[in-house]
Amino acid sequence: MTKKERAGIIIEILEKEYPDTGCSLEFDEPWKLLVSVRLAAQCTDERVNIVVKELYKKYDSPQALAEASPEDIEKIVRPCGLGKSKARDIHKCMNQIVHDFGGKVPDNFDDLMSLAGVGRKSANLIMGDIYGKPAIVTDTHCIRLVNRMGLVDGIKDPTKVERELWKIIPPEKSNDFCHRLVDHGRAVCKAREPECEKCALNFSCKKR
Repeated sequence: MTKKERAGIIIEILEKEYPDTGCSLEFDEPWKLLVSVRLAAQCTDERVNIVVKELYKKYDSPQALAEASPEDIEKIVRPCGLGKSKARDIHKCMNQIVHDFGGKVPDNFDDLMSLAGVGRKSANLIMGDIYGKPAIVTDTHCIRLVNRMGLVDGIKDPTKVERELWKIIPPEKSNDFCHRLVDHGRAVCKAREPECEKCALNFSCKKR
């Protein structure tokens, strides 16, 4: 069985296991996802969803965040960890959105990568969840699971994992596939104590 064939089977199973997948960061405007994904670094999505409620009560637009001081932003986002650097990135990013992109989150990968605090993972998330374009988000769940499933071979570097997955994951399936990996990683294929006995993918698991 080729990796592409294996990936096709895994995609079908994950679609049945997690039919209603999606981003667990809560947002109703594109710029809010951009803020949340920066805060989510080394922080749980659940905590981010709580913290941003207070942030958006005080700053309800990219313009408002751009005009705020990084220090004031930090006071609110500190519970997410790395408050100083995250606040600085959010402030600079929102300034770029306002002054370089007319207040709108850009819809192409290179422009997204030019924003403060935005790396490949964040750019892919925006491309997939906001603009509905093919996207592979190589977060910790993705990297752990695709190695266990044998879709990549001992690769831990996110960019290299992404590159390998583009070869075998159909573009139209890519975004939901990554969300379903997160679902499965949280529910079953956990980092320390995976529940292998109830895993629908244990046939393909190197760990097992």
